[in-house]
Formats: sequence, structure tokens, C-alpha cells
Amino acid sequence: MTYPITISTIIDFGDSPSFPPTGTPFTLDNATYGRLDYNFLSSGSSILVDVSSQVMRIDISGGYQLQQDQFQANGGIVQIYDPLGWYNPQNTLSPYYGNLIVNKKISIYTIYPQVSGTTRPLFSGYINAYNYSFPTSMSVGYVTLSVSDAFRLFTQSSVATIPGTSGVQTSGARINAILDSISFPPLLRNIDTGDVQVQADPGTVRTALNAIKNVEFAEQGAFFMESNGVATFKSRSNVTKTNGAAPINYYSNDLTGIPYAGITFANDDKLVVNQCSVTNVGGTIQSYQDAASVQTYFPHTVTQTNIVGNSNTDAYNIAKTYVIARKLASIRIDSISLDLTTPNYSTGILAALTTDYFTTVDIKNVQSNGSVIEKILQVMGTSFRITPTNFDISFITSAPINAGFILDSSLYGILDTSTLAW
Repeated sequence: MTYPITISTIIDFGDSPSFPPTGTPFTLDNATYGRLDYNFLSSGSSILVDVSSQVMRIDISGGYQLQQDQFQANGGIVQIYDPLGWYNPQNTLSPYYGNLIVNKKISIYTIYPQVSGTTRPLFSGYINAYNYSFPTSMSVGYVTLSVSDAFRLFTQSSVATIPGTSGVQTSGARINAILDSISFPPLLRNIDTGDVQVQADPGTVRTALNAIKNVEFAEQGAFFMESNGVATFKSRSNVTKTNGAAPINYYSNDLTGIPYAGITFANDDKLVVNQCSVTNVGGTIQSYQDAASVQTYFPHTVTQTNIVGNSNTDAYNIAKTYVIARKLASIRIDSISLDLTTPNYSTGILAALTTDYFTTVDIKNVQSNGSVIEKILQVMGTSFRITPTNFDISFITSAPINAGFILDSSLYGILDTSTLAW
């Protein structure tokens, strides 16, 4: 693939818990991964294979889903040209023989040589399936790898009695306990302490992801997988603080900002929530509604039960916070897409490679009649498609998912308008 960006795809057929390039174990006699003071020693073994030259297509998306109002798995496909039949699990001459099994790690990242050190992991996850094709019109076959991040592992892991959760603890401690119970590597975690206490775990049988999502909702925080394979939990206060951050990128279609390939608009009430009822395990129903929003849009209700919040007061505050952040409808910019093969597009490439979840962006669209739509939003998800001739990346954008008063913010620090957070 020829771009102004270097794109690398690496498969690790070993059992190391980390992902390259941000957490590559020391590999003896390897020029890249065998440097002292650079790579770290790991308890797992790595068999790192750079398959970049064999990749025909990459299609991966995920992150925050606006309609479902939560973070979901990143996943998709990586298609690999296989002229030597190395991905045939019955080929005893293949260097991968015996290692072509599911849940081997795969990472995709980019390096932008024009800016020293600008390396962006695009995806770090696991191979779920090897799907083989040998079309009659081709002299050789190819294999399509189905890939997903660790959310899939959390969904497949069942938990019941979780050690260390028999009493009240912080939301971050609870999430760490759940991850400990399924042996998810501590090196691949970035877990905030959290702002709330959660009650003793109920000990019911559920998936690890459902158990974590329950804590996430009680906190009104955010739990997601970063592109480097790190499971991340942001507390409610840290999610709220991101609302007041100044935009790091300004996109426009009138030559005043970074040009974009396209944006998608919506003006509807699909994301409105004006009534919310929350019930903790062992608690009573706590409800909140915004009467003005109900009058305007009719009832839009969310109900959550068996939450691990620690008190009825916490349940009421969850319901209130949830509604306040979602009670109004306005025109939305749901996504923005960039074509990174655009000539002379260094600002766009740099912007794409330095954008993460909760990055604040300013997006402006000038209509043909001169009218303007401009929104300051947060990036909450990604989608990218890479072929030998294309590199298209889209960012899912959203208004803040939490409401809270932010001092000195021109948007969320307005007296009598902005909301004091719980």
C-alpha cells in the first residue's frame, strides 16, 4: 500500500498479553523488538509476524453507538493475500503451522513520517475466525480474518461470584475485580477510581461485559476499548471535564479549516430521553422527568433495573443526570469522514492520527445558499476502510454524554443555564 502514511499490520501467534507497538515484549535477536531500554520483558511469548505487504483490505469500525447510547466492540475484517498457502492450517510447511487458531492477537497502526513520532494505533484485538476463499478467477487464494477487540472476550466470559466484591467499593475497584476474575492483563487497563460507591456484587450469572456495563451505568462514566488494546474506564467527573475542552481540530468546507470528504446530519428526536427510571438491586424505583421536554417531544423513556448503585439517592441522581444530558433535540452532525489519500493533506492526516475518544472538534458546514451549520462535538467512535488505493476514516461524533457545570467554559459554564453535576 502506497500512502504518505506507513500502515503496519502485525499478527502475534504467541501468547504474550500485550500489543505492538505500544506494549511489545522484548524479543531476542529482533531488530525492532529486541532493543534494551525500549521494549519490556513479558511473561508471555511472542511470535510477531508483519503481514503488511500481504494485506488487501482492512475494514474496521466501532466505539460509541448513538442509537444504543453506549460503547460497543470495535471489529471487522482484515483480508490477506495468501500466494503460498501459509494460512492453510493443514499445510505442514507453513511457518504458522499449528498456530492458526482463534484469539491470536492482531494490531494495525500507522506512522506518519512527516511528523516525528506520530504513531497511531488503529486497532488492537483478536482474530475470531479465518475465512478462506479460492475464487476460480484467481490463481491464488486469500484469507479473510474476522477480528474484534476484547469486548468480545468479555461477552464470552461468564461471571457469578467475583472475588473481593462482597462489600461496598468504588466503581473502579469493582471493574478491576471483574477484569481480575477473567484474568484480563493488568498491563492492558486504564481504570479510574470512580466517583461513586457500588454495593456488594449480586453474584448472579452474567457476562463479564454486562457486569462492567452495570457499574458503568451506576457511575455514569464510560468504559471502552482504546485502539491500543487498553480497557479504559473514565469516571463521571472525568467524562464531564472533557466537555469543556477546547476543540483541537477545526473542520470546514469553506477553506477556513481542515477540509473533509463528507459529513452526515440528522434532525430528529431519536436520541431524546426525557423520562428515566432507575432501580438498584434491593432498592425502590427512582424516577425523573423533564416536563418541558415531554410536552415538546412526548415521552421518551429509559428504564434500568438491578443496578449496583449504593443507595436510592444515587439511583435518583443517575436518572436525573441521564435525562438532563438528553432532554433536548437539535440538529446533529453524527459523523465526519476524511480521505487520507487527498493530495497535500498533511493537516488532515495529522488531525486523523491525533484524534481519540472524547477529543473535542469544531465542525462547520456552509450550505450552497450560504447558511451555516456549525457544532462543537466530541469524537466517540471510528470507522476506517483501507485498500491499496484508498484510506478512508470516519469519526462518530456526539454531543457530551454527561451534563455538568464546567467553570470558565463558554458552553457548559453558564449560570442559570448549565447544570451542576451530581
